[in-house]
Amino acid sequence: MSQTTINHLLEGLNDVQRAAVQDTEGPVLIHAGAGSGKTRVLTHRVAYLIQHRKVNPAEILAVTFTNKAAKEMRERILALASGAASRIWIGTFHSISARILRVEAERLGYERNFLIFDRDDQLRFIKQVLRELYISEKEYPPNSILSAISGAKSAFVGPKEYRNIAREPFEQTVAQVYVLYQKLLKESNGMDFDDLLVNPIYLFQEHPQVLEHYQTRFNYLLVDEYQDTNRTQYLFLQKLAARHKNLCVVGDDDQSIYRWRGADIQNILNIEKDYPGCKVYRLEQNYRSTKHILSVAHSVVRNNKQRLPKKLWTANAKGEKAKVLAFEDQIAESLHVVTSIKEELHDNGRNFCDFVILYRTNAQSRVLEDALRAARIPYIIVGGVRFYERKEIKDVLAYLRLICNPKDSISLKRVINFPLRGIGDTSVEKLEQFAQESGIPLLEAAGRADEVESISDRIEAQIKQFHNLIRKYACLRVELSAGELARTLVDEIGILRKFKATATEESYGRGENVGELLSAIDNFSKRHNSNDLEHFLEEVSLITDIDSWDDRSNAVTLMTLHSAKGLEFPVVYMTGLEEGLFPLSRSLNTNEELEEERRLFYVGATRAEERLYMTWAARRLRYGEYFENLPSRFLEEVDDRFVERIDFRRTYRERPYTEHPRGSTNGRRQRQEETMPAYEDFSQDAQSFYVGCEVRHPSFGLGKIVRMDGRGETAKLSVKFYDVGVKRLLVKYAKLETVG
Repeated sequence: MSQTTINHLLEGLNDVQRAAVQDTEGPVLIHAGAGSGKTRVLTHRVAYLIQHRKVNPAEILAVTFTNKAAKEMRERILALASGAASRIWIGTFHSISARILRVEAERLGYERNFLIFDRDDQLRFIKQVLRELYISEKEYPPNSILSAISGAKSAFVGPKEYRNIAREPFEQTVAQVYVLYQKLLKESNGMDFDDLLVNPIYLFQEHPQVLEHYQTRFNYLLVDEYQDTNRTQYLFLQKLAARHKNLCVVGDDDQSIYRWRGADIQNILNIEKDYPGCKVYRLEQNYRSTKHILSVAHSVVRNNKQRLPKKLWTANAKGEKAKVLAFEDQIAESLHVVTSIKEELHDNGRNFCDFVILYRTNAQSRVLEDALRAARIPYIIVGGVRFYERKEIKDVLAYLRLICNPKDSISLKRVINFPLRGIGDTSVEKLEQFAQESGIPLLEAAGRADEVESISDRIEAQIKQFHNLIRKYACLRVELSAGELARTLVDEIGILRKFKATATEESYGRGENVGELLSAIDNFSKRHNSNDLEHFLEEVSLITDIDSWDDRSNAVTLMTLHSAKGLEFPVVYMTGLEEGLFPLSRSLNTNEELEEERRLFYVGATRAEERLYMTWAARRLRYGEYFENLPSRFLEEVDDRFVERIDFRRTYRERPYTEHPRGSTNGRRQRQEETMPAYEDFSQDAQSFYVGCEVRHPSFGLGKIVRMDGRGETAKLSVKFYDVGVKRLLVKYAKLETVG
């Protein structure tokens, strides 16, 4: 490679970026602040390895956190090192792991055509286990149990280890379910999303020769968003990097926002300890935002204790001061956001796609949507009902999954009576019992329905007809393309005819969705030059909210703050900046959780290129009640030199938010408790409760008592629930139980 070519490759990089690109051997941390060009550094580093170091592209593994980021990286590498990108392994942790497991699954007792079960499927398995164990779903909600199992896998804690450390009744129940849940997954020849991360480590532990193969294969590892890795992902990388130590991680501790999903910020904070001799390159020049916007973000995040030293700077203009806007309620807030968008469109000649509205929870989007619709402003929601989660799409996919994997009992139970065949739940339960007693998959049991005496001849015929249908298409897989097979199946089972016959706007829409799915399968086959239906199903199962977002549409984008990481917009509205909402009330329990909320604020603010608006409402309707709010502590932490504070409230004037002493929380919490919502009609005996007592409610989950009023049958409690905020309950009917 000539010096001219090298110079061209390094052209446009600043000094620190250039050094990070060229330092290719040994462990490296690229500590990259928001908007500092980390993707540019990663892609140029890969191109430098190939063109200057003469590394075989097949020896490079690049890991990202979204399919969108992986696609962008591949396209950039292709532009820099033509022809090399196709041989590099680039993908998310899940897709890379799935690729390995497709080759090695049989070593772990799975077939290579294993399915990847989504959350809906996982909940079906959990509910099945609860029924088998005679455990009440009301007492132990399936969602809570699934979250606990997912958390255990993220920490690389298996069923046996979890059982050994389980202490509380809930944990002991989870331990029981965990064992049977994994058994059902394996019997169905399937894995959940967490298994995709866990199983490669089990593979490496049980088969050292396989680990050695991949260590030799991947001499250079590059990892984006390292601050968001969990324990399992950490171990995966550690094992692969143990041989050559050529691990380059890119991340920003100030943008670690997935602790609730198992991410461990210590992975990036301790990297120099974990990898002795690790070199650190700090990318602190921001190319995205104005000086005022960066100053707003820094004035908040600097209050965190757990962070590496770093302060972003920019050569960009100062720009306008950020706006902090106070409103009477969420209606006034949403109307002003719409008015502001109109003004920006008129005054600055912007497009709708220049705007993003961010919020802490998905529930906040409704009132914003109403205001945008009324103003006839086009918008897109990231994180709504995804295309592949719509019922009619999941029904067709369930057929295709069952055709690919006859052991998939979850998909079978979903479609055995769709379209209607008169096969009720009772008949399915009898068939399931027969399958268990015979030790055979449910589909095979369907083919032997005549052996189940308690099933009537009419139902038996329908079950066998369904069995034959699935078997027929399983055989046709070798003769038809994926698209042809799907279209023929849909035609035979009559889904489109059913929707057309219903003749409603909704049914027509569902029919169009099925047609779009068939087109997607065709396009997949053309794009990959493959008729591998299993590959299509795998790709679909790994799609995320951001992957589904069409960033080319000229529409305002609405999304949660978590979804916004990695994106940028000229104008950003951060809404709902109120205590209890952002930060969430449950995050006030520990400093670690509060610091993560502060990092989330930092992520939101640094999405803005030119304009940043931060809004809060003195009253907001949540959970069917109006909450009277105080402004977020993060607004108090913002340095007044960088913002303009405007109060649009008309009637709520109890105490201007600018009067709160900076950093004070005692007064805040006292006033918050004084403005708690109306009492709910729940109660019981109050004798066992006290302020500070931790309790569990069958609907609201875990919480802590913050106030008690009255005696006897009129006793009332104010409980701050970790998931839903403060509720006031009549003790007599509350069905509360103390915890601990």
